[in-house]
Amino acid sequence: MAEHRISEALAQPDRALEMTLRPSLFAEFTGQLRVKERLEITVAAAQQRREAIDHILFSGPPGLGKTTLAHILAKAMGANLKSTSGPTIEKAGDLAGLLTNLEEGDVLFIDEIHRLQKTIEEYLYPAMEDFKLDIIIDQGPNARSVRLNLPRFTLIGATTRSGLLTAPLLTRFPIRERLDYYQAEDLQQIVLRSARLLGVAIEPAGAREIARRSRGTPRIANNLLRRVRDYAQVRHAGRVTLAVADQALAMLEIDENGLDEMDKRILETVIVKFGGGPVGLSSLAVAVGEEPDTLEEVYEPYLIMEGYLKRTPQGRVATELSYQKLGVKPAGGKQASLF
Repeated sequence: MAEHRISEALAQPDRALEMTLRPSLFAEFTGQLRVKERLEITVAAAQQRREAIDHILFSGPPGLGKTTLAHILAKAMGANLKSTSGPTIEKAGDLAGLLTNLEEGDVLFIDEIHRLQKTIEEYLYPAMEDFKLDIIIDQGPNARSVRLNLPRFTLIGATTRSGLLTAPLLTRFPIRERLDYYQAEDLQQIVLRSARLLGVAIEPAGAREIARRSRGTPRIANNLLRRVRDYAQVRHAGRVTLAVADQALAMLEIDENGLDEMDKRILETVIVKFGGGPVGLSSLAVAVGEEPDTLEEVYEPYLIMEGYLKRTPQGRVATELSYQKLGVKPAGGKQASLF
């Protein structure tokens, strides 16, 4: 318990720093142009009608800006934002407390909404549709249902696994937006902006090198910038050039394609230990010493998008590109039979 408190305390500065790097306006938000355009229209229309915006669901891999967009939307509407996450809402009373403390036009942001318990999820249905909350008071023969009226609010949900959301909950979000990985050009602009906020002297070529190896993810780009900044400060008078960025990222074991040590371990395990696959997620997780959910949500999407892995009904299979990446030849022509 004490170790958990210590780790939480150490994480606070990083969280505070992450908040300072987050854009607070649509004009400052880089990338996701079509999503941003649709959201700006939604906000402008709601403001003209003087109504709260419709409920919104953001989906996509972690680190792409779902939480940031929720904060931007709340600020654009001049509304208070109250944040929570699916796993922290353990009982119906927790949800009731959140909902009854909302004011007219407030935004309730639920991260990892796919991890809400199904019994709690059902309390959301009337709250989202009719802005009413049915609660049970007392137990047994004395139990009775009380209906509370709620102010019109906006629920913004974020999920990395929209496939786990139930159909009844999914259909109650009139606006559903999926965030995709970023292009290197957009990430370069994000790195340059973050460098200005952090006071880091960085050349455009250095920013592009960091962006190129950031797996299409702003959160990773900002994390790498901080690590490269430390390296430049200690060994190169604080200036991030292309060469300095390359040296720092090499020290961090992040190659020119953005693959880190765990990515390579995953590919090597599939190829060497499981003969290129197919291999089940649980077996792969045990072999590399990582949680299955982490593999599926954090590592696999990028490896699949870049063509290093593919999913089949039988399991994960290494592609020809992953063999080339590791400099390994397919055994007995097995790989050729997979395509």
